[in-house]
Amino acid sequence: MDEKNLKTLIESVLAEMAGKEGQATPAEVVANVQNQVTQEMSNSDIEEGFIPDITEVDIRKQFLIPNAKDEEGYLRMKSFTPARLGLWRSGPRYKTQSMLRFRADHAAAQDAVFSDVPEELVEEMGFTSVVTKCTDKDEYVTRPDLGRQFDEENQAIIKNNTTRGAKVQIIVGDGLSSAAVGANIKEILPSIKQGLKMFDLDFDTPIFVKYCRVGAMDEIGELTDADCVCMLIGERPGLVTAESMSAYLAYKPTVGMPEARRTVISNIHKGGTPAVEAGAYIAEIIKNIIDKKKSGIDLKESE
Repeated sequence: MDEKNLKTLIESVLAEMAGKEGQATPAEVVANVQNQVTQEMSNSDIEEGFIPDITEVDIRKQFLIPNAKDEEGYLRMKSFTPARLGLWRSGPRYKTQSMLRFRADHAAAQDAVFSDVPEELVEEMGFTSVVTKCTDKDEYVTRPDLGRQFDEENQAIIKNNTTRGAKVQIIVGDGLSSAAVGANIKEILPSIKQGLKMFDLDFDTPIFVKYCRVGAMDEIGELTDADCVCMLIGERPGLVTAESMSAYLAYKPTVGMPEARRTVISNIHKGGTPAVEAGAYIAEIIKNIIDKKKSGIDLKESE
């Protein structure tokens, strides 16, 4: 129920009670309002025991400022950004629904960082699974260096399940958002594969890396000696989305190489660059990297 309807309901209850003999107490007024609000919500907002999911509200279309001078113009501006504009206030504070949405989005971001990619998904996709030297999420967050390294056992798994000297090696890492892998991987991988077929290129079974930092692709690059290594990894989540993925690509990456040698495609999610579209673009970049034997800044300068 919006603010205008609630105000109308309260006024009607007060008018009804004022017409009765005697004067109603404040407690009676409140009780009557609460009963009617509950009934109204039961009729319109609650369906089969569930209230609407507040996270399903499109922030770009939500406008809470009363009596705005140019609501149409404000909404037009909001359509270009997911920033939290036009939230209005209750006294010096945010309105309840705005604060609840903020807390819900913050909780989703925390869950994305500290949850794991389901093992069922890894098995369903047929990935070769390895883990970095991190032992849990807490160590992963506090020791980025361990998220770039593998012990001897996992190095052997990588060597035994990849084709040395392949043209393309795909890596999938959980990164800082396991939710990003679950939301995008089933669409982006087939798109990359289909795009590579146009250039007579393909890739073997992707490697899935648990507790993965971007630098893990460098050690895998040395272990596989692949021409182009492409890592798909979950981005650090924010309050706009917890499902954003990035692709990092490099020509024959090596441990300790400068970050400028990486080519990056970021913001891959349903509200940014869709996974299918990103996959086709990534395939073109892989082809370009292999042809020119360059990546990152060097590839950009050669265009």
